[in-house]
Amino acid sequence: MTKSGSLYIERDSVFHRLDGSIKLLMLVGWTAFVFAFMDIRVFAAIIVLGLVMLKISKLPNKAIWPFFVFIIVFTIFNSAFLVAVTPSYGSKLTGTYTELFTLFGVYTVTFETLFYCLTLTLKYISILPITILFIFTTHPSHFAGSINRLGISYKVSYAVSIAFRYIPDVKAEVEHIIHAQEARGVAFQKGDASAFTRLKNYGTVMIPLLMSSLSRIEAVSNAMDLRGFGKSKKRTWYHREPLSVVDFIFAALSIAVLLAGISIKASIGAIFWYPF
Repeated sequence: MTKSGSLYIERDSVFHRLDGSIKLLMLVGWTAFVFAFMDIRVFAAIIVLGLVMLKISKLPNKAIWPFFVFIIVFTIFNSAFLVAVTPSYGSKLTGTYTELFTLFGVYTVTFETLFYCLTLTLKYISILPITILFIFTTHPSHFAGSINRLGISYKVSYAVSIAFRYIPDVKAEVEHIIHAQEARGVAFQKGDASAFTRLKNYGTVMIPLLMSSLSRIEAVSNAMDLRGFGKSKKRTWYHREPLSVVDFIFAALSIAVLLAGISIKASIGAIFWYPF
């Protein structure tokens, strides 16, 4: 988190110089294209391209890898739940049945289902690089104006911008509450209590976090009311630069990818590719 109270990390790269509206368009186009497929080959290629883009952005690894760890852990739990509920779901999609192993003598897990889980995992991961680029290379001072450039109401733009700024604030507030609870003897660290007890203790963080959030919302709302926010239909922006040639190039590529994703989704849907 930077001193500006955001996740923005200042670097000298082509993605940092892009207008925020173009990066938002890239995010939409990339996501639409990913959801048009259920093909592990496509996702693998997209992940490689995303990693190259992250390398070009010069973002520090320590800032971006926690996101990859989180999404991988999330997909593992998601896959485990899928296998537990529908252990032969992949076989229904492929029309083939390759028994792999049996759980508890009841659930027969098929190879097709595991392949489907792997495909789904790569699908989630393939969206992550463009999301990280958007979050870490877009300065919050430019964000609202960039969204408004796309034709979205400045009221909605400001709401999204404030939510974007609020993410690191919530993280900091959670840390403060946990430290305050630890000072009172509540266990949060591994070894201080059982996993169930620590999980239950994390539940005690929610109420003070909710009260703090409501107080913060009221303060921001009153400040905006005092400044007459929302009185006019349009507004000017202090931070708004004209679009460059590079912006137009990336915009054209993003629109092309978005249209391709919509076209593929409308014509064939997300067909699950299975090579065996």
